[in-house]
Amino acid sequence: MSTTLAPWFGWLALLLIVAGTIGGLFLAPADYQQGDGFRIIYVHVPSAWLSMFAYVVMASSAAVGLIWRIKLCHSLAAAAAPVGASFTFLALATGSIWGKPMWGTWWVWDARLTAELVLLFLYFGYMALRAAIDDENRADRASALLAIIGVINIPIIKYSVEWWNTLHQPATISKIGKPSIDTEMLIPLLLMWLGFTCYFFFLLLVRGRAEILSRERNKQWLKDALGATS
Repeated sequence: MSTTLAPWFGWLALLLIVAGTIGGLFLAPADYQQGDGFRIIYVHVPSAWLSMFAYVVMASSAAVGLIWRIKLCHSLAAAAAPVGASFTFLALATGSIWGKPMWGTWWVWDARLTAELVLLFLYFGYMALRAAIDDENRADRASALLAIIGVINIPIIKYSVEWWNTLHQPATISKIGKPSIDTEMLIPLLLMWLGFTCYFFFLLLVRGRAEILSRERNKQWLKDALGATS
């Protein structure tokens, strides 16, 4: 399945990201307050979305693996972790780059920024815990518990701008009613969001396949399969 689907997600991601980049950098008008500085949202917003989505995928896979003891789900969770951590770091980095000219500082202990930083530490904790335990089954169970507990941080990130008085702007797209963003700006953003999402699934399939092969490297079925294709 990975061999079949990964190229489709990869090429679709490339096309969508190229189209979104052209639309965001060259076709969308400048913001009336932020000027061209707003254009960083075409990387920042999809990265922030994928940082949370990847964690939900990781935690859901880990939970299914823990409850029903499905090794494939633990493999997918392990594959999603570094990808999600990368998107989280990118969201924090681009947010800081945007914050310097707009807020006058690289970082503030804003509720959403702090919760996003906690998310990065949760990814690091999940990966470190897996690496620290030699027994694969124990590593799966322990890291799955950590991933499940960490899910509580996702709604905090999502609703922090509504629950607390923060510097971070409120929702402009995923809200009730018409999005408060110009259509010429919105379309490239949606293209980038779809492109980044396809890229995530491309990486998940490739890394998931590698994780399964690593886990099963000493199993007879894999040796037979490799012998049949050689």
